[in-house]
Amino acid sequence: MCQLTESRGRRRDQIIASAMVDVATELRLTDPSELIHLIRGEQAANIADLVNSSGELFFRGGALRYALTAGCDVQWDTTPVVRLDMEFHHDAVSAFFKLTIGRKRAGVEVIEVLVDGEDDLDEAIKEERLRAAVAAARLPPRKPGASPEA
Repeated sequence: MCQLTESRGRRRDQIIASAMVDVATELRLTDPSELIHLIRGEQAANIADLVNSSGELFFRGGALRYALTAGCDVQWDTTPVVRLDMEFHHDAVSAFFKLTIGRKRAGVEVIEVLVDGEDDLDEAIKEERLRAAVAAARLPPRKPGASPEA
């Protein structure tokens, strides 16, 4: 991969990663053995519910979804790592990415960014549209102690 393409990929990853910090932190509150059980049991609806409940705290409804594929690395000498395929959709922008969650870290790898009806967009424009869509989809931060309805 050329250096320019790598740089663009890292910028897209960073846009999504920054937006996913709170969601990954919320997902990390789930008991890892329960999450692994859901993944190994191929309980996609339950994983989707978990992702939706974590995502709706920070994003407008429907902006963030579980893409029905997950995996986990569980070994005796390391902490578990969970991988969830995810989708972000807002304002005609769609991003497909992998969210990796470990004990202390999370990571994102963007697979593709699409803008509806715009097949030949320059990568810089796609990146800016992604940034704007993520910002528009984010819910305003709640004040400490505020109820979820506030």
